[in-house]
Amino acid sequence: MPNGVGTRVWFVTGASRGLGRAFTQAALDAGDRVVGAARDVSSLDALAAVHPDRLLTLALDVTDRAAVFAGVEHAIARFGRLDVVVNNAGALYAGMVEEFTESDARAQLDLNFFGALWVSQAVLPHLRAQGSGHIVQISSIGALGGFPSTGLYSASKFALEGMSEALAAEAGTFGVKVSIVQPGGYWTDLYTSSRATDPNPAYDDLRAELAKQWAEGSIDSEPTLAAEALMKLVDSDDPPLRLLLGSMVYDLAFDISKRRMETWAGWEAVSRAAEKAVPAPTGATGQAEL
Repeated sequence: MPNGVGTRVWFVTGASRGLGRAFTQAALDAGDRVVGAARDVSSLDALAAVHPDRLLTLALDVTDRAAVFAGVEHAIARFGRLDVVVNNAGALYAGMVEEFTESDARAQLDLNFFGALWVSQAVLPHLRAQGSGHIVQISSIGALGGFPSTGLYSASKFALEGMSEALAAEAGTFGVKVSIVQPGGYWTDLYTSSRATDPNPAYDDLRAELAKQWAEGSIDSEPTLAAEALMKLVDSDDPPLRLLLGSMVYDLAFDISKRRMETWAGWEAVSRAAEKAVPAPTGATGQAEL
């Protein structure tokens, strides 16, 4: 960062609990200033009392685009700039794909994808103007693949990552960095506070099997470890586009990638036979299908 560790300004969404709270604490411990945004920021009151000049709490619903833009302007007015933007706000809507209502599906995408999009759009003019900054998108193990009962959650994270890859290429031309962080299991309330669809009896057997797997217990990690990794990421002069957090998600990423490559290789002849470049047909307009 151009103004150095200890003087950076962070904008963290979902800052009131879980990973967002850990990120906020780590930034403050480093001597940085933080705008901690969340729908309910009351849990940050004690932290703000300890750091009255370096922590600005901001009540914000990231699904409200106008409120996001206003919140970013308020942050700039208070601290003069932004250096690290962490799109962490998110929630899990659990249920089989068939069970989702339209309102539940839209709510999942509104928070996990559109919220990050609105924040990214709101901060970019400022980061472009200063020629620096780092946007960190908190994704999930769910973006590595779709799993039973988390299909719409995975969809929101797949969308976030696709947008963020393009954003990285676009923002990079102005000196702005973008990183996608894919955490594994941490002791947060993501699952305990999740919303669930109305269960369809057709999926009772699958749901019972999933419950059996979950009953075996989860060995998760303290959010402070994720915060330590995030600090190493933003302190780097050459941060990666993607960063996996945790051994389990690291191994899973390689396993999924290997299986995909094996499938692609097994169907290579069919894939290659489906393409043969020919001149555009007479009267054809537009571009080829991608």
